[in-house]
Amino acid sequence: MLAVTMRILLHSLNFAPEPIGVGKYSGEMTQYLVSEGHEVRVVTAPPYYPSWRVAPGYDATRYRGEQWEGAEVTRCPTWVPRDPTAVTRLAHLGSFAASSLLPLARTARWAPDVVVAIAPTLLAAPGALALARLTGAKSWLHVQDFELDAALGLGLLGSPARYVGERYETAALGAFDRVSSISPAMCRALAGKGVPPNRTYLFPNWVDTQVIRPLTAVSSFRAELGLDPRATVVLYSGNLGLKQGLHVLVQAAALLTDLPLIQFVICGEGSARTALVQAAEEARLPHLRFLPLQPVERLNELLNLADVHVLTELSGAADQVMPSKLTGILASGRPVVATTTPRTSLGKAVCESGGGALVAPEDPRALAAALLDLHRSPAEAASLGRNARDYAERRLERRAVLGGFCREMERLTNGGRR
Repeated sequence: MLAVTMRILLHSLNFAPEPIGVGKYSGEMTQYLVSEGHEVRVVTAPPYYPSWRVAPGYDATRYRGEQWEGAEVTRCPTWVPRDPTAVTRLAHLGSFAASSLLPLARTARWAPDVVVAIAPTLLAAPGALALARLTGAKSWLHVQDFELDAALGLGLLGSPARYVGERYETAALGAFDRVSSISPAMCRALAGKGVPPNRTYLFPNWVDTQVIRPLTAVSSFRAELGLDPRATVVLYSGNLGLKQGLHVLVQAAALLTDLPLIQFVICGEGSARTALVQAAEEARLPHLRFLPLQPVERLNELLNLADVHVLTELSGAADQVMPSKLTGILASGRPVVATTTPRTSLGKAVCESGGGALVAPEDPRALAAALLDLHRSPAEAASLGRNARDYAERRLERRAVLGGFCREMERLTNGGRR
């Protein structure tokens, strides 16, 4: 019996070689699908995230075709704002939604079996749906972020925009044959937005537990940063954006200035970086330092720099997003302190893993107290880290998660091509 193969069109604003966030997962998804023998084409934008600068060697003003890991990739002209605000983000998303229509139309002759759209951005959903309807393909929407809910929770949209946005979101979600998201809470939110349970699918983010793993030696970053071997390193690594609410970490560091053996490292790029650096300078925090985004080949060394990881979440953004970096944190075998509540997707994931602690969001005193407790209790921190690693191996391993996704697509298409 011949193996099942499918033609899969991936429509994703973010894609490899972006090192974090949606682009990282879209790239790894494509690698896996190609390795399983499927034909994959990708319609995407030039890489720009998280720095909000188009990567060297790419041009945001013209179309570009390339081969990547066995997939045919089309990069579409996309406006990338230097200062992402509510208005400029909308224009940015709209520019990709419009420019991607042409390569989607050209793909119709290829006759895909499945059209997979990634949200963000839901603005591009009509193009993906039109291609699926035109070719008879099945349509799949994978929701990494509820971008409308996040904007509303952060107060970025007024009542008229909310009215239009909610109706557009309901119509778009209801039009896809399958709608997936990355946590049980987000899947329940899909049901609340009118998606029938029999059309939803839990598709969590994953981690390659062979690549991200606890080190047997000390991370090389400690020597590079000149850190005291006795120091407890508190690390945040990832996007430095508004919805991360990282001001609370700077404030917590300010409360622990009299403890030089607690060292803070914030690593990454994003729209809030400048403000965070300025706040740290004004507070005179010698035990807090910033690193630029690190190459992907150094990710495991970076994650193992931490004695404790921190994930911050604004109360207004709870359950609209699930930090994608949690998978790597758990796989690194280090404990995590998350500023969220037990009812959120992030809170439930941390509690289920047994790999960390929760503190109230936007409460620097609570965060500082939790970090101090782990500094004073290395045995407890080590136990939490072991729990985290065990959970990653059991529940988040890359091949298991992506294998389930492939099998669900085969069921959706009644077996694909043979």
